[in-house]
Amino acid sequence: MNGALQALSDGWVIAQRNVIKIKRVPEVLVFVLISPILFVLLFAYVFGGAISPPGAVDYKEWLVCGIFAQTVVFGATFTGAGIAEDMQKGIIDRFRSLPMARSAVLIGRTTSDVVYNVLSLLIMGLTGLLVGWRIRDGALEALAGLALLLVFAYAISWVMGLVGLLVPSVEVINNASFIVIMPLTFVSNAFVPAESFSGVLRTFVEWNPVSALTQASRELFGNTGGQVPPDVWSLQHPVLYTLIWVLIVLVVFAPLAIRQYARAGSK
Repeated sequence: MNGALQALSDGWVIAQRNVIKIKRVPEVLVFVLISPILFVLLFAYVFGGAISPPGAVDYKEWLVCGIFAQTVVFGATFTGAGIAEDMQKGIIDRFRSLPMARSAVLIGRTTSDVVYNVLSLLIMGLTGLLVGWRIRDGALEALAGLALLLVFAYAISWVMGLVGLLVPSVEVINNASFIVIMPLTFVSNAFVPAESFSGVLRTFVEWNPVSALTQASRELFGNTGGQVPPDVWSLQHPVLYTLIWVLIVLVVFAPLAIRQYARAGSK
């Protein structure tokens, strides 16, 4: 019990250190916030006329939840990039020499990156309101939707944290995360309906956790427009399926990341 409290206490100190860096390097935050705005405007006004969502919902309203899901998944890469940068600069070696819990750096890094995702969702939500997105259900359902997005992003942060400890540089993790995250976000129902895919690709889309996260967000924000989900369990119970993936990722990758941190040195 004392060990867990010590890890949380040390992790909070690291989280504060990472949040302070936002003030010192505001350019990073600016690019974090601009990216989702560009995606909303690009898909809403450039591709929106060519894509018809299921149900009676307007595409712009249907789209925003997909951008939400994409943004928090991409936002999780900051964990890996931040850790890879600290590895390169030897900061991780300094942390390892201090009397702190081994998990503290990863706990602090993943926790502080929730701040990036909260800010991104806030700015993107305001942009969505400008293009026509609305919350159709109650406030509690909307808060549950935001919480689910942040919890999923937190789980993915642990995956990126492990990758950040394994790769030799920030450039490598940016390329590696792009290769993995791009198929997960674009081969999903985030931008086009799952029904537009066929064969094996459609099966992948229907069981893709990003698709479930997107579907859950649309249901919680009330943006389904009367859509009937595909006849597959993952999209009929998207909240539960998303939480199952969150649990699996945390159980598998959090211990692996902590173990790798204990073994890692500067690259």
